[in-house]
Amino acid sequence: MSKPIIAIIGRPNVGKSTLFNRMAGHRKAIVEEVEGVTRDRNYSEIEWGGRRLLIADTGGLLPGQKDIIFEEIGRQTMLAVEEADLIVHLLDAQAGLTARDEAIAGMLRESGKKVLWVANKIDGPSKEPLIYDFYRLGGEVLPVSASNGYMYEELMDRLISMLPPASPTENEILESLPRIAVIGRPNTGKSTLINSLLTRERLVVSPVAGTTRDSIDTVCTYYKKKYMFVDTAGITRKAGGALEHYSTARAMKALERADMALIVIDASAGIVAADQKIAGMVYDYKKGAVFLLNKWDLVEDPDAAFKRLGEELRRKLWFFGHAPVLTTSGTARKRITKVFPLIDSVLEERARTVPPAKLGELLRDALAEKQPPVYHGKRVIASSLVQIGVRPPVFALVLNEPAGINEQYLKYFEKKLRERFPFSGTPVIVVKKKSGMKTVRR
Repeated sequence: MSKPIIAIIGRPNVGKSTLFNRMAGHRKAIVEEVEGVTRDRNYSEIEWGGRRLLIADTGGLLPGQKDIIFEEIGRQTMLAVEEADLIVHLLDAQAGLTARDEAIAGMLRESGKKVLWVANKIDGPSKEPLIYDFYRLGGEVLPVSASNGYMYEELMDRLISMLPPASPTENEILESLPRIAVIGRPNTGKSTLINSLLTRERLVVSPVAGTTRDSIDTVCTYYKKKYMFVDTAGITRKAGGALEHYSTARAMKALERADMALIVIDASAGIVAADQKIAGMVYDYKKGAVFLLNKWDLVEDPDAAFKRLGEELRRKLWFFGHAPVLTTSGTARKRITKVFPLIDSVLEERARTVPPAKLGELLRDALAEKQPPVYHGKRVIASSLVQIGVRPPVFALVLNEPAGINEQYLKYFEKKLRERFPFSGTPVIVVKKKSGMKTVRR
């Protein structure tokens, strides 16, 4: 049984993201007084009273609203209702019961799910009488202040009492899944691509650049294997405002905790400076990578385009010349399933352990071709090459005079390692160690 899910539902600006952030224990959701800031279902795993569960922050429901973004938000919110075990219908006590609140309450009743009505913005006992107006909804109403925490513990205890039994093993299962960050500049089709991988709408997809503002974790199963995909906000070269700052920082955080990245590039636009920056960030974090040349259905003369883009990749992203490249179209679902074998391959290479005997052979051959330089009139001796880490693979070149070896010589050994062992899609790190020093495996 999976973790129970609590979905926070309500119209815009009733404090859903503020309550979500209090539950999550940190500022995960973007909070701003702008309708429609929360667009996707934003999830966080929390623990309360010994129970582990998922909470979902949703976009504000506006029944009857025809704006394209709010229509998408409405569809995403109703998907959250469908998968939730318990719904918190959050209300604004200061504004009182509105026609929109009543319309939303009616929709929630029709869903057949458990619903707890919660009146927010009650910051003390003197404001509690404000909840009486909401009893017209026909159910239990609890007061709370999401901003200052008044009656928060009582609310959480009540929610836990309404949940089904928890699974004791679900957390361990989720933690063990490989994490794949889907990263790229805005409007390259990242969310559409993930939706195609999942074969259902999990994320808001819109032609408006910058629609995805938070990083969102989604479990995907392919031939009985599970993967945790992290869709990120598009990274821009300059963070111009508060929302852009949060989105860029969130994408970097998602990458930091990922095992590898799918770097999504708009094939119809070619490889631009922002793509170079993003790929460089993935490399600096020492994560695995697969390049997806997306929107391939928009490319004219595919053969010529693939040749041209291949040359651009080698020239502009030379540091990731070992990474697999795949042409895809999230919209047309072209070559979508080919992503998974590439992910598996990169994850396998990141975990590769090279037998010591093979490293000994490589060391002998490499030294025969290129000896270390002389340092201060003394010969530098490389006595062994040992593997000290995986994910990514890390090797130590053991030397009598480590100071006599520069980065160029270490890169030489990285090249030799790649010639014998693919290490496709993953950085390989070669460090130097002093002879006689204890080597600690990472």
